[in-house]
Amino acid sequence: MTVTEQEITDYVGRVRAALADLPPAVRDELSEDLPEHLAEVAAEADGSLVDRLGEPEAYAAELRAAAGAPTARGRQVDQRVAAAVARVRGRLRGLDARLGPPLGYATASEFLRLLRPAWWVLRGYLAAMLVTVVTTGGGFGLLPRLGGEFLAGLVMLVGFVLASIWLGRRSERLRGWPRWALHAGSFVLVVFALAGLANAEDRAGYQEYGYDPIAVNNPYDRVRDVFVYDSEGRLVENARLFDQNGDPIRLGYPDCVDERDPNGNPLLRPYPYCPDQAPFAPRAPVGAAPPALPPLPSPTPSVTATPQPTATATAGPGATVSPSGTPGQTVSPTPSVTG
Repeated sequence: MTVTEQEITDYVGRVRAALADLPPAVRDELSEDLPEHLAEVAAEADGSLVDRLGEPEAYAAELRAAAGAPTARGRQVDQRVAAAVARVRGRLRGLDARLGPPLGYATASEFLRLLRPAWWVLRGYLAAMLVTVVTTGGGFGLLPRLGGEFLAGLVMLVGFVLASIWLGRRSERLRGWPRWALHAGSFVLVVFALAGLANAEDRAGYQEYGYDPIAVNNPYDRVRDVFVYDSEGRLVENARLFDQNGDPIRLGYPDCVDERDPNGNPLLRPYPYCPDQAPFAPRAPVGAAPPALPPLPSPTPSVTATPQPTATATAGPGATVSPSGTPGQTVSPTPSVTG
């Protein structure tokens, strides 16, 4: 960027306006050689005079301070602030020039200008994510959502990115409060991005065994091992659990070393992880017979009496026999004779 004569004239005019409270002779003496000095500064390197020397008001404050000229009471505080700003800007320009060569450019700001399109896209994404957080009450993922709707969030993202690019291409033309509003909005988005990164780091943090439980208030989050017993009360080893879809169920995490495969994946081990820690019975030795269980009590039969048959025999005319007996016995009738 080449500094024009009009820019030099405008800069000199603003410096003289900042020195308007001084006597005309003092003001003319301080700004007498200023146009020639500005032309020499402009010829040394590219960049505007404001970028090289700071704002004209700050430069006027430096001239005033160097000459020991008196300051107006109403402008004394403003001049001190302007001088402080000028010193800070000077140090930043020096730092900018020192960081440029390691990056392969004359100044670091020249390298950062190449990254502005990427920042425009990122700024639109951060704005969409900020709206997502506001509309969803704090919950968000990697992609924005508008009122919880994914498609509406994508439309909002595209619109914000295009608007950010449009503002970025015209930011150099902004002056006054629109420029300050754009910088303030960018600062808010940067703070929001840092807070989001910190939150993501906390959510992805590693706990005691390398993973973070997903469920909240899960009744099984304190399960460390699973012990399966059969109907005989014997511990079942090498057991695996599956749901109705055939997917394996994983509960707990082993706190003992597998003697058979010390370097294996603990989450691929069958249940129980630690058989020696069975809660109801000690682990049976390898190859030992299962413990003998007491026999079940046999049921007591109930006896039901069978009634004995009664036989009635009649022998001869006029004779009546009423014997009583049991099956297998011979009944002999006794005749009764009537004469």
